[in-house]
Amino acid sequence: MKSVSNFVRRNQRLINLQRSVTAVQPSAKTTNTIIRNQTTCVNIMRQNLLTSHVPNFKLIKRDMFIQTFDTPNPNCLKFVPGVDVLGSGTADFPDWSHSHKSPLAKRLFGIGGVKAVFLGPNFLTVTRQDEETQWKVLKPEIYEVIMDFFTVGNMPVLTDESPSSDTVIDEDDDEVVAMIKELIDTRIRPTVMEDGGDIIFKGFVEEGGIVQLKLQGSCSNCPSSSVTLKSGIENMLKFYIPEVQTVEEVKDEMDAVSDQQFQKLENMIRTKDQKE
Repeated sequence: MKSVSNFVRRNQRLINLQRSVTAVQPSAKTTNTIIRNQTTCVNIMRQNLLTSHVPNFKLIKRDMFIQTFDTPNPNCLKFVPGVDVLGSGTADFPDWSHSHKSPLAKRLFGIGGVKAVFLGPNFLTVTRQDEETQWKVLKPEIYEVIMDFFTVGNMPVLTDESPSSDTVIDEDDDEVVAMIKELIDTRIRPTVMEDGGDIIFKGFVEEGGIVQLKLQGSCSNCPSSSVTLKSGIENMLKFYIPEVQTVEEVKDEMDAVSDQQFQKLENMIRTKDQKE
């Protein structure tokens, strides 16, 4: 009975988290504090980690006409991009945890306020969280994702990709860990991947509120990795999850060995240059 109660409480807090992500509209000054300096390999924020940029008539510039239709459900809108979506058949993604098999659905879930995505032969239907989430705010961001996907990207709508195991919510996860995983998977990881990197959740130390993360790809060994962690990821996690106090990078044993070998090689080169 206790496990059922914990499950219900955790799910309710996840719903509240999603609503808070939608409700918060940070100022340009706030989003710009998540910085990218000239050496940053990972532009973790792109000024849209907390809220996406609203396009300015990019629809016309890209020569793509997207029609929008009301549905019997006021919380759902149908979008017809004028190109095949699936071509045939349908695919339902009732929540973000099912989106690992569709790059398009995954991007749509990256928009705060999106609750569900349904893909059809030549259309897609997006469900918002609730009536408090305004379509006039969501629609420009949905247009942007659809246009980027079909006019710029070269990815299949559906793939056989498995979900990132580090952020799959387990039954044993408490509500804090579940929320950390959701924020990483839906808001942080997609932006990091755009810059050729990835971020892996390694654990949460309740004493001290420490989130342990591993940086991969363009993130690893980056001169600005500390900026990415502190000014980007840590600030966002602390903003939405009060239990989080800090974020620290952890490395596997093989990573540590690689760093040692690299440092040894660098010292050898420096010594050789000094002798010459």
